[in-house]
This record gives sequence, structure tokens and C-alpha cells, in this order.
Amino acid sequence: MEATAAKEPQDLLRALEENPKARPRDLAAQLGVTEADLVAARVGQGVTRIDASPDALMPLLGGLGPVMALTRNESAVSEKTGVYDNYHSGDHAAMVLNGAIDLRIFPKYWVHGFAVEVETDNGVRRSLQVFDAAGDAVHKVILPLDADPSGWQSIRTALATGDASQALSLEPRAPVEGPKSEPAKRDILLKEWERLTDTHQFLRLTAKLRMNRLGAYRIAGAPWVRALAPSALDTALETLSAQGVEVMIFVGNRGCIQIHSGPMHTMKKMGPWQNVLDPDFNLHLRSDHVAELWAVEKPTRRGPALSLEGFDKDGALILQVFGKRTDEADHRPAFAEVVAGLNSAEDADQKKEPVA
Repeated sequence: MEATAAKEPQDLLRALEENPKARPRDLAAQLGVTEADLVAARVGQGVTRIDASPDALMPLLGGLGPVMALTRNESAVSEKTGVYDNYHSGDHAAMVLNGAIDLRIFPKYWVHGFAVEVETDNGVRRSLQVFDAAGDAVHKVILPLDADPSGWQSIRTALATGDASQALSLEPRAPVEGPKSEPAKRDILLKEWERLTDTHQFLRLTAKLRMNRLGAYRIAGAPWVRALAPSALDTALETLSAQGVEVMIFVGNRGCIQIHSGPMHTMKKMGPWQNVLDPDFNLHLRSDHVAELWAVEKPTRRGPALSLEGFDKDGALILQVFGKRTDEADHRPAFAEVVAGLNSAEDADQKKEPVA
């Protein structure tokens, strides 16, 4: 869906009143607008425009105490409860680094900011919400219903822009970049891959070779990548949870990547959604959106980094899962054992073939 302002703010307000229980993202899709359009329509009615820049917002969040950090893309939602602390500014990339809230932030996508109050059956829900230039959610900070509102109110006052308009000027959504490969450069890719000492070097390598992540995976092959059956992601998450293997789960969009580090205790499959429902971490994954799943190994100074990486039908990265390593415990061997037992894509395709 392209960003649009086809409906006037009063139309959006009427739709919100008529659908009080609808999720804003779902209602926006039904109306043919963006979620940011819906939020902006309520400016002056429980919504205030605020400065969206991470350098303005992030240093103020620690005073709120424990809150929920929410980052999502089209197919996965990560919700982490903790305190925003240890913010590191950066023009291209910024970070929040602490035990619970672990974010990689790309400031140029933090464009539209709002302080939002919504009446619920259980009280007033207060949040701070940031959207990109196309009106897609980048990151949300959600207070517990019983939280003292004074800290949130202080942030709203400090960051208020004074803009009372109820309509947004949005840019068209950038299309997902499909897989880019250069098969003639496969030998160079594999040679340079072997020389990696840090996982962050990988994207620089693919860019230098005029490829991207998924394009490189499709041509690399053994020993660095193995195509898995998409259904193996559910199997992996359920097995890792049952075995108590601690993981790192990366869920992100263009403007923010959120990382969960630790175990997954409570798994619950509901229709197409695979869910982790733990007190301080929730993951909601549309398993049916996973069109390609890859087991990927990259050499680093600390040993091989093995990941499971799921992509949708357009080639967008949905999530990455790694085994967690700390000074106290290394869960990577157990993670690698689980990954080794997953069905390859080739095996899954063979099982689908009719018996003669």
C-alpha cells in the first residue's frame, strides 16, 4: 500500500469512534491509510506531536522506569519490558544497550513522533510512538496502565513541537529490495567470507560485490549456508524453548532493530501466529509469512556465529535467531545442535513429491 492522505482527519476520527476495539494498524489497512495517519488525526484529542529524534527522546526515557519497548515489521513483533538506559548517540546509528532494552537505532527514519493517550476498559494507556517518512511504525514505548503518568507528561511537554495539524505529509513507501546476486563473483564472495572476523563486516562485503544479504545466501552454498524448510523455524523455536537454550532474537525495520537475549519459556501457537509469551518478552511471529529460511555461519574472532534467518516472499528479512554467549555460559553449541537437526528445503521439497 502506498502512503496516502485520501481520507480527511474527520473521516479517520469517525472510523476510530466506530471501531474502538480495532488495532490501529489493522484499521489503517482497512481504510487505505497508514497507522501514522490515524494517530495524527487525533492530535489535540489525546495525541500531541513531539520531536521524534532519538537524541531528543532516548535520554528522557530512563525516568519512566520499567516500560514496554515495541519494534515490529510486517511479519514479527518484539515486545521487551525494561528500563531505557545507556543510550549511545550516533548520526548514522545509535544504540540503547542494557540487559533488557537492546536497540540499534537508525535516526534518519525517526521522522514523526507522538505522545498518545488512549482510553481502555482498564484505564488510560500512554505511549510514545515514532513513525518513518512513509507513516510506518518504527518504535513504540508503552507505559504500564498503573504507571505514574508524571514522567510521561514531562516528556510530552519537553518534546512538544507545537504543531497542531491533524494531517501528515507522507512519502511513498520504499519498496523492499529483492535478492541481489552476482553469480560470477561467487568465488570472491566465498574467499572474502572465510576472512570475516566480525558479523558486521558481512553487509559491507555484499555491498562491495553489488549483492545483498539474501542474494549472497542464495549463491553461497556450503559450508556457509544451508536452505531450510520454512516450517523448520517453528520447530527450531519450540525445540530451543523446550531445551532452555538461550538465544538472541533480532526483529527490526528500517529504523530500529530490537534484540531479545535470553530463554523463551512459554510458547503458544495460535493460528498462523507463533508466540513467545513470557513476563518480560513477547514475540509474535507470522510463521506463514516465512518464505525462505537459511542457516548461516559467519566466522568471527570469538568463533563461528551461526544464525537462523527468515525472509518473506518479497525478500524482506523478518527475524534472525542466534545462540547466546556470555562470560558465564555459551549456548551456541546447543543452538548449533538444534539447527543441525532441522529439515533442509531440499528434503521438504522431496517429501512433497507424489509417490509413483
